[in-house]
Amino acid sequence: MKTIEYQTIVDEVARLCQEANFYLGEDVLTAFKKGLEEEISPAGKDVLNQLIQNANIARTEQVPMCQDCGVAVVFVELGQDVNISGGFINNAITEGVIKGYGEGYLRKSICDLLSRKNTGNNAPAIIHTEMIPGEDLKITVAPKGGGSENMSGIAMLPPSAGIEWAKRFVIEKVKQAGPNPCPPIVVGVGMGGNFELSALLAKKALLRTLGEPHPFAEVAEIEQDLLARINMLGIGPAGLGGKVTALGVAVEMHPCHIASLPVAVNINCHAARHKSVIL
Repeated sequence: MKTIEYQTIVDEVARLCQEANFYLGEDVLTAFKKGLEEEISPAGKDVLNQLIQNANIARTEQVPMCQDCGVAVVFVELGQDVNISGGFINNAITEGVIKGYGEGYLRKSICDLLSRKNTGNNAPAIIHTEMIPGEDLKITVAPKGGGSENMSGIAMLPPSAGIEWAKRFVIEKVKQAGPNPCPPIVVGVGMGGNFELSALLAKKALLRTLGEPHPFAEVAEIEQDLLARINMLGIGPAGLGGKVTALGVAVEMHPCHIASLPVAVNINCHAARHKSVIL
């Protein structure tokens, strides 16, 4: 059995919070450059060039790529043979968020629901934990901005609707969102499971490397079709019109009840941020 110290988790989460906000992934930068080649709108090209420049400034100067440093969403894959020494893992994660957002001078956006008073430290984190075999602890920090999160949605469709109506729901959500989620966007889609699992699948889909297709060909075809149809909406970068409304679409699926067809959409802005560590 592997033992991992409480303070190690605190320090690693703090580091991930900062790096996720400072360093945009190479997959996203590659998607920006590909979009620049495909975009026909002069205004859209200008936006994409500015996004590339902004990401480079953030990386070089170690400053947030976006003023909205997001809700600290943390995905945990906890090996069944891992022992956390010195405290409760969720407390360590929350302490790491407080440390990371404080030391990194990241904007704190979390507030009490009733009073709307800012908690002052971007805590508590939103933590999703999955037990896995083995002795590894994988932690992924995915800061999620409020503007894109507000554009997400879920539908409990009848099974007779089929995949085509599920696709139409996704496309309609993107159309309704328009410029609000700061396009070019990344679209995470969860299909199946039940009400809450479909939403979680949609968010987990956003963690996949941008441009990496689903391993099952039938699902990959759905992703490609959705991306093509979304990019025909004409919303474009920053909502100024153009071909590149979305950089990618990722779909995750799960078996569901015979009476249900849950579909969830979780939209991410162009600052598709997430960093991971395996301890």
